[in-house]
Amino acid sequence: MFHRAVAPATVPAQTPPAPHTASEGMTSMQHARTAGATGREPPPPLLPPPPLLPPPLPAGTTPAPDRAPGGAHPGNPRHVGVILDGNRRWAEGHGTTLEAAYARGAARVADLVSWCETEGIAVVTVWALSRDNLRRDAAAVGRILDATAVGLAGIAASGRWHIRLIGETDLLPAAPARRLRSVADRTATGSPGTLNVAVAYDGRADIAGAVRGLLRSGVTGGTAAAVRESDVERYLSTAGLPDVDLVIRTSGERRLSGFLPWQTAYAELHFTAALWPAFSFDDFTVALRSYRARRRRFGF
Repeated sequence: MFHRAVAPATVPAQTPPAPHTASEGMTSMQHARTAGATGREPPPPLLPPPPLLPPPLPAGTTPAPDRAPGGAHPGNPRHVGVILDGNRRWAEGHGTTLEAAYARGAARVADLVSWCETEGIAVVTVWALSRDNLRRDAAAVGRILDATAVGLAGIAASGRWHIRLIGETDLLPAAPARRLRSVADRTATGSPGTLNVAVAYDGRADIAGAVRGLLRSGVTGGTAAAVRESDVERYLSTAGLPDVDLVIRTSGERRLSGFLPWQTAYAELHFTAALWPAFSFDDFTVALRSYRARRRRFGF
């Protein structure tokens, strides 16, 4: 590497101070003599004004709490959806295997639901595998599903989350699909939280399936004019749950890629550069603060 020679800095010439004149006022000694002649001390320096205080609250009111008694912020979302992206890039960047990356990512899902429980968030949806991902080689798909099943088994053992599989699980290889269903079936519907795990999921297929279910039900009597949005919602994969309030996507990608298109119609979006296996509690906290800082008008 070549370094450029730097010329020495030139010190500007200083102009000597001009001599004092009588017109410039009295010296400090003259001030002292004047004070002694008059018997008065010079006035003290002015102090800065006191800070302004907020006006008192009206009688009978209390300030809004920053945290609820259980520790959750009252402005947190009810339903958080997370697109788990960046496992392969994390493995490449850390010089490790895909198995290690997926295992770390599955452990991070367990962390996520724990953070959500602390924050009072009762519904979580994670997108572990899209239907398009099934076009990858069978070994890669198997690694994702195996890691997912192991991670979900730990969450199921806590007894705190009801696990629901959403997506076209009939497209999965038979053995991994059985493992996932076995884990989900062991969780109770009365658990405090609900964890939706999207595997082989496609958003358009979700809506199309809801329409087919609605037509098979005969609720509309075959009349298109009788179809209401609430009728379609009853047949979506997330039926009975609130819509997604906040979507988090990791790895820096800024798109939804078909993630719950119906359910995220009014969701706030948060994109982070963190790769999913490295997603931290600090990253999660930033996402929640960003959500709470937004004004959700819903068209009003």
